[in-house]
Amino acid sequence: MPADRYVSPTGPSRHEVEIKRSRFIACILPVVDDAQARDQLSELRREFHDARHCCSAYLLGAGRDSAHSSDDGEPAGTAGVPIMQALSHHVTTTGQADLSNVLAAVVRYFGGIKLGAGGLARAYGGVVSQALQLAPMLLHERRSLLDAHLPPSDAGRFEAVLRTSGLDVLETNWDDPSSPAVRIACPAGTVEETVRRIASLTSGAARTEPAGQRWVSRPLPVPSSAPGTV
Repeated sequence: MPADRYVSPTGPSRHEVEIKRSRFIACILPVVDDAQARDQLSELRREFHDARHCCSAYLLGAGRDSAHSSDDGEPAGTAGVPIMQALSHHVTTTGQADLSNVLAAVVRYFGGIKLGAGGLARAYGGVVSQALQLAPMLLHERRSLLDAHLPPSDAGRFEAVLRTSGLDVLETNWDDPSSPAVRIACPAGTVEETVRRIASLTSGAARTEPAGQRWVSRPLPVPSSAPGTV
């Protein structure tokens, strides 16, 4: 997965199914490191202290540098692995399997009927897949930043042109009245093209210089179709 973009949950969300009298509650949460993931799992175990299992998996980092899963007492490979597979294979509305910085935990209340290894794997993976379809998501992209310094006499006019051009204008800095600067974010690999476009839009009046990088986030649309049954 490329390390210059990824998708993560906007916030916590839950989805519950019942299979042969067992309740499976999938909890989807955004996390940024191992410590936060462990803290979130501890909170869930306290909340669902009477549940038999709280199985989980999480992915961390823009390039999925870290991953962890736990069966939490279920037969080996029947819970943590299918939860991880649901996370790593989930295709977001970007059209890619690009989910990261995400924790999925599934709380199970045993209903008295054994599901077998295959049934458990389908239940744990299935409820997480359904929960991910319903969860609001954010797209995070690493953007290169450019400052377009404008002549004071035409700054207002050129700022308006840049803002309506389709470029990703983040802000305008007027701290230096002699050289107001419009900050623009552009995808990696398009810096030269963006500089040329700024020059064209401002008739060569803008002096453009690099201003580092920043992660830019925006919400993704939630699929309109509801998930099916496990």
